[in-house]
Amino acid sequence: MAAGAGAARPAYRRIVLKLSGEALAGSQGYGIDPQMLVRMAAEIREVTTLGVQVAIVIGGGNIFRGIAASAGGMDRATADYMGMLATVINALALQDALEKAGLQTRVLSAIEMRAVAEPYIRRRAIRHLEKGRVVIFAAGTGNPFFTTDTAGALRAVEIGADAIMKATKVDGIYSADPQRDPRAQRLAHVTYIDVLNRGLQVMDSAAISLCMDNKLPIIVFDLTRSGNVRRIVLGEPVGSIVSAGG
Repeated sequence: MAAGAGAARPAYRRIVLKLSGEALAGSQGYGIDPQMLVRMAAEIREVTTLGVQVAIVIGGGNIFRGIAASAGGMDRATADYMGMLATVINALALQDALEKAGLQTRVLSAIEMRAVAEPYIRRRAIRHLEKGRVVIFAAGTGNPFFTTDTAGALRAVEIGADAIMKATKVDGIYSADPQRDPRAQRLAHVTYIDVLNRGLQVMDSAAISLCMDNKLPIIVFDLTRSGNVRRIVLGEPVGSIVSAGG
């Protein structure tokens, strides 16, 4: 792998990696698994050595899930703000792991908290990426009622990313839930309209619409398989892609 790294030409110049909070929890299902942080940091470092600019949008479901709290009777806006704060905790944990792996990073938060993160400013984020820093976007969009999927799509469009890569526990998009339906088929390529019309659980409709309007490809892949991020960046057919064309 290392032997060909120098000659490898990335298919993407700038990517947004969308990670769920649950991804950081690993097998324990909640909280932050230090081993998962180390593995993710190693994968991201491998991609940056190819000269690819990496931004990360992270969720907070391993610590607090706003929708679940709202269903339990909490005010939805309050619950969503609490969820945004959970993403900041995850962002700081990931920042620590990335810096231990030898990378320069910046956490940019949509909710200002200057003691731990820079405020999100689009031009500053782009400048950090151009300087080779890994940028972690925290606190979603800064607004309640929007998911971190929508935040990922918004940030990707704002910074001019070539693709948004959504990390999951399955190897792409399926016609149905593969864990419940043995006849579910993996779809290597889907259009934005198909995702919306068929109700495929890729991202919420706001995120899909934003990507569709700006022709931003969405790549859904299995994070549990080591090296997948690098394979996608090098243009290998990993996972499923959502785009406009057939």
